[in-house]
Amino acid sequence: MDRIVVADDHPLFRAALRSAVEKAAPGVVIAECASLVEVLAALGEAATDLLLLDLKLSDSEGMGGLSRIRAEHPAVPVAVVSASEEAPTVRRALALGAAGFIPKSAALPVMVEAITAILSGDAWAPDVGAPGPEEGDLEARIASLTPSQLRILEGLRAGRLNKQIAFDLGVTEATIKAHLTSVFRKLGVHNRTQAVILAQSIDL
Repeated sequence: MDRIVVADDHPLFRAALRSAVEKAAPGVVIAECASLVEVLAALGEAATDLLLLDLKLSDSEGMGGLSRIRAEHPAVPVAVVSASEEAPTVRRALALGAAGFIPKSAALPVMVEAITAILSGDAWAPDVGAPGPEEGDLEARIASLTPSQLRILEGLRAGRLNKQIAFDLGVTEATIKAHLTSVFRKLGVHNRTQAVILAQSIDL
């Protein structure tokens, strides 16, 4: 292991995560971030073996930060660290490509165990059971979206126009329109309004 990024906007909890990382991977370089902007900058600076990501940063809340990171840095394993430990939150984070989910309430030895497992290539998350039929169907639809399509869905939820989303992603407006057709089909919706309602329901 060479480098792990720890992202949380609370200094005390960043210190706790740093302690867990140092026990799980002695000698690793640790970069600390307090916002999504800082995370994206850190991931662009150097190769990263693991990102420990809080879902609620100063400039990002919910699954939007995770979906953006998965879109822009798909090769970086991301472990979500969150105080929101409800089963749907855990399952949606994993459906969006998280390599693991570590509850903030976990004791230090459990965090060390989780980080060690994820660094070894194993998935790690609390046992939250199987989703009900409706939730399982929703998760399957979300999991079918590509990282770029997730960013487009996030843009829709934020009320951005096609040309604004195109600028964000560095593509043409025609490309966004083509993606939207696929996004609507995969989600089982017919228009932007329905897609936004669905995005809000999954806390993107």
